[in-house]
Amino acid sequence: MLLNYEYQKKLRIGFIGAGEHAYCNILPCLQYAPVDLIALADPDKSRGLAVARQFGAKRFYPNYKALLKKEKDLEAIFIVVGPDKEGKPQYKEIAVAALEAGFHVWIDAPPCASGDEVSYFTNACLMSNKFLTTGFKKMFMPAYLKVAELIENADFEVSTFSYRYPLSLPPEEERKDPKAMAAFLQFVHPYSLLVRLFGECEGFTYMRSRITGGLVMNIRYRSGIVGTLHLTGGQSATSPLERLEVIGNGENIVVENGIRFIHYRAGGTRGKDREISYIGPEQHAPIFWEPEFSLGKLYNKQLFLQGYANCIRYFAESILAGEPPKHGNLVDMLHIMQIYDRLCQGQENEWITTY
Repeated sequence: MLLNYEYQKKLRIGFIGAGEHAYCNILPCLQYAPVDLIALADPDKSRGLAVARQFGAKRFYPNYKALLKKEKDLEAIFIVVGPDKEGKPQYKEIAVAALEAGFHVWIDAPPCASGDEVSYFTNACLMSNKFLTTGFKKMFMPAYLKVAELIENADFEVSTFSYRYPLSLPPEEERKDPKAMAAFLQFVHPYSLLVRLFGECEGFTYMRSRITGGLVMNIRYRSGIVGTLHLTGGQSATSPLERLEVIGNGENIVVENGIRFIHYRAGGTRGKDREISYIGPEQHAPIFWEPEFSLGKLYNKQLFLQGYANCIRYFAESILAGEPPKHGNLVDMLHIMQIYDRLCQGQENEWITTY
């Protein structure tokens, strides 16, 4: 892949937000994308100026409205801001203003607090003829991209899956309180991976633990795939966060902790009763991949392992090519937020449709 300075053509961008997350996880990704950071805005002037200098922004603004008004030559705006005092994402107002000013927009996840709010983004995109993409990073994690590649092969024939991720759903009486629901909005991250791999689901049912708020969702797709999303609220803080297993027809794939990839290939056997070795033929042996962390390589950087760098590069390259982003777009956003709404508003043990 190319580094930033090796691209012949770059997207002229503005960046709104200079908080800790933007500083540690998003702005460093610009080193690996075809972008030219022209301007940065942040209400904390001291912090914003320091971050602008650190990442080479040519101009700084103390608020996003000034940036949008004065920087007419930009092509896209990246927005990375924290929630408001109630715990609700603040992207709706800022992203709509950026779209109306004539810029393509990339926002971090979660994009909004409910499916109803997606219409604001949609209307602004239609009026401005610009694209908006949400940074659903799990759609771009290398291990999961490999899963997507393998299951697209018709021979794999996905039948079932299970995915675990640590979240707790508040009790029903608290679900209209934005502060109580702020942490559970992170549901968009694990569910976005399922959208990337399997598309839109047909419906689901769920059961919630009264002890921890953890829950189990049983999900069905029109293709015939069924799966489980296990939200493991209450697990140990020292436990790996996630585990994915996808079962095909005679083979399966496991991704542990987002990085340890195992493909149990088709064609293997258990061996006969009197076999004295558990090691079978090499052509059917499992394939095991895991990054090493001793060398200074791109593949073992957190920015790539967690999907941030690939996500940002994908957006920039799509806009430069004049192509609508296929992943993390408004269609994905709407489905993800609608599932979030139905989960929060639905009842345990009932079948909840998505159409």
